[in-house]
Amino acid sequence: MTALTSPQAPKTLRTLLSVACAGAALLLGTQAQALDARFQDSNGDLVADTPTDPKLWVDPETLVFAYTPVEDPAVYAKVWDEFLTHLSATTGKKVQFFPVQNNAAQLEAMRAGRLHVAGFNTGSNPLAVNCAGFVPFTLMASNDGRYGYEMEIITYPASGIEKVEDIKGKKMAFTSETSNSGYKAPSALLREQFKMEAGKDYEPVFSGKHDNSIIGVANQDYPAAAIANSVLQRMQAREVVKPSQTVTIYKSQTFPTTGYGYAYNLKPELAEKVKEAFFTFNWEGTGLAKEFNVSEPPQEKFIPITYKEHWQVVRDIDQAMGVEYTCK
Repeated sequence: MTALTSPQAPKTLRTLLSVACAGAALLLGTQAQALDARFQDSNGDLVADTPTDPKLWVDPETLVFAYTPVEDPAVYAKVWDEFLTHLSATTGKKVQFFPVQNNAAQLEAMRAGRLHVAGFNTGSNPLAVNCAGFVPFTLMASNDGRYGYEMEIITYPASGIEKVEDIKGKKMAFTSETSNSGYKAPSALLREQFKMEAGKDYEPVFSGKHDNSIIGVANQDYPAAAIANSVLQRMQAREVVKPSQTVTIYKSQTFPTTGYGYAYNLKPELAEKVKEAFFTFNWEGTGLAKEFNVSEPPQEKFIPITYKEHWQVVRDIDQAMGVEYTCK
């Protein structure tokens, strides 16, 4: 992980969280990382095993795909069009894009068996894994293997906020409670490093999505907001907001970005075809390339990952925040 770039942050967020986790672990035990009782994990990779009984496998005529509800679903239906055509050709299945409005709807859809392939955002990946049987296996990266994004705390010029401490007594916009960069990481940071408690030292408000927070700051509706800078970069590239409209006062270490995977009970042969579709997709000239190449690092291909390794820092944050992956 890279070091924090904020001059006010001599330690990494992960170092701070490790201290908090030591105490939290005594209270939480293994609950924060426990799979729902209906799943098995015989190999210890922290994700649900494929059922051993073939009668429990799912082999739908139409695969349903959903992208994390970060921005306008209508925009992303077009962005994913070429990939979904490739997914259909590779699997031999019809493929339907499912526009989800929030993380809860996406999680519930997979848990109920209505969603088969998906990209879950960083913060909701652990919930999806533990409660919905999500099996993440890939994320976007640059051609030279770089990946991820940083959490930034942004404000607008002349807001009166020049450093994180200046948020005290003001509103702070978050996205949703399941978001890593939009809520969990910045909340832990404000509490552990800056000794600022929500509701006491600042007023937390929730925008619902990263783009709402970014536009809210750009339009001076929110004094400050915690966002994923990859979303900010894409919005600037589409000229939804101008770089001059926001100022970054804090930038975190690098986190894994959206993780893509499938429902644990997909027929094994179908699951392998889904993997094949991701790793054989030609990005050149596609909507994915146009939308995601503008990020830094550029996102130009899908690379293999494991939930156990790549989401360790996110699980650490959840543990520090007292999060339990309780399935309701």
